[in-house]
Amino acid sequence: MNPFAVKSSEHVMCTVNVINTFESLAAHVVLDGDVKINPGDEVLVHGPEIRVPYGETRSERREATITRAGWLERKWTEFTGDLEYMELLEFSFSEERLS
Repeated sequence: MNPFAVKSSEHVMCTVNVINTFESLAAHVVLDGDVKINPGDEVLVHGPEIRVPYGETRSERREATITRAGWLERKWTEFTGDLEYMELLEFSFSEERLS
């Protein structure tokens, strides 16, 4: 396996769900079929941006391109992923006791 090989890509259809409500501001992509995304892979959803007015949700069908990471990029992502995850955690210490 050549770690410097050209990346492969594939095209799939997907559903994009965008939520803009008081409770949630989120966007989720659900790929069609039994597609597995591995560490380092990239997913690009095609089409114009989806603007959702406040208080509404919207679902749209789009085409997506999955670019597969090479062996070296996959291993690097696996190695550094835990370190980047730790940056998201926030720890605080106080002298107060929980009752």
